Amino acid sequence: MENQIMAKVNKSQINPSLPTFTTGDTVKVTWVISNEKEKERLQVFQGILISIKGSSINKNIIVRKGVKGKGVEKTFPLHSPLIKKIEIVATGEIRQAKPFYLRNLGTKALKKKVKAKINAKVN
Repeated sequence: MENQIMAKVNKSQINPSLPTFTTGDTVKVTWVISNEKEKERLQVFQGILISIKGSSINKNIIVRKGVKGKGVEKTFPLHSPLIKKIEIVATGEIRQAKPFYLRNLGTKALKKKVKAKINAKVN
């Protein structure tokens, strides 16, 4: 009985408008940053998807990008109401499920290592 209730709650929270992506893809995540009171603004984080963890409602992704020669990673909960949109910018040809070796590369070497193919924008 309790499992059925939890399954219904989880199913209602899942975001159905997410595109299908894999690790190695370059994605653009648009999410809401709430400031004081009623002010909100959207921020875009574009980088290479290096990890997909969890299942169903608890699924998280880790996106990495290079900023001024340094690497920056952010973890996003996929089914959060703060995530407005995820776009696939390019698909990568990576043969590993979790390419954490990309952390040891610089920004220029990272661009060479990930062979990106520009796709048509997925809305």
